[in-house]
Amino acid sequence: MSSLILLAETGSDITPELARRYHIRLVPMHVTFDTRTVDDGSFDPEEIRTYYRTTGKLPTTSGSTPEDFAVVFDAIHAEDPEAHILYLAYSAITTCSYQSAVIAAEGRDYVTAVDTRQVSVGQCAVVVAMAELLEKNPGMSLEQAVKAAEDLSARMQMGFLPDNLEFLRAGGRVSNAAYLGSRILSLHPCIEILEGKLMATKKYRGKMVKVAAELVRDYAEKYALDRERLWMVHTVGLEEEVVRTAEETAKSLGFKEICWVRANGVITTHGGPAAFGVAGFRKK
Repeated sequence: MSSLILLAETGSDITPELARRYHIRLVPMHVTFDTRTVDDGSFDPEEIRTYYRTTGKLPTTSGSTPEDFAVVFDAIHAEDPEAHILYLAYSAITTCSYQSAVIAAEGRDYVTAVDTRQVSVGQCAVVVAMAELLEKNPGMSLEQAVKAAEDLSARMQMGFLPDNLEFLRAGGRVSNAAYLGSRILSLHPCIEILEGKLMATKKYRGKMVKVAAELVRDYAEKYALDRERLWMVHTVGLEEEVVRTAEETAKSLGFKEICWVRANGVITTHGGPAAFGVAGFRKK
């Protein structure tokens, strides 16, 4: 068949380097500071922390619009009229992006959408793995590619730990009492992506350097992750000691490759500074 071009949102936290390496196209999600709306991925997420410190408010986030998708669809089609776009979407339960793409795809028979039911580094890992499959199997049909993408999405496990609940409290996602309790007890709830939804599960207690290592061990063992590659994500401000300890823990568990990405504005707004997360594929 004609070539397949992979598309994802900037909320996947796919880095510019990964996008170039694997020829992945990105459509912007958005972050709004008062009346100024900017494309996610077009600014340093440090601005979010600075904005909160100076105003006491969080920016708001929004998904990609039909217009965002139409612009990207048309640009790709103009560049390569024979190409088919395989859009591997940010979890449809969490954002309007998937529905926006469906609307924009009307009348464009060169677009196919798959809901990865993942966000951030989980979506990133699925898209990169799909890109690698296409490189190894250039003759893969659209039907085969869709099936492969659905399998990868189903096997992906992702979770992250906020450093504290301050941004979640400011955004109205947890109560003031829960925030204060977490500060007093040094609790870090694990936010997992389960069936497309972000769910608070196990509570970890202690400093981030300790609980990040615990999260890596728990994920590797609980979900029997494939040891070929482990993805890690961080927001601005994560201490180098946490990075080093997480990597050392992963290596001790037999992971051959560790890939880091830094979260863009959407995840930073929700998770706050110094958050840490992991993602990996369950073994077949």
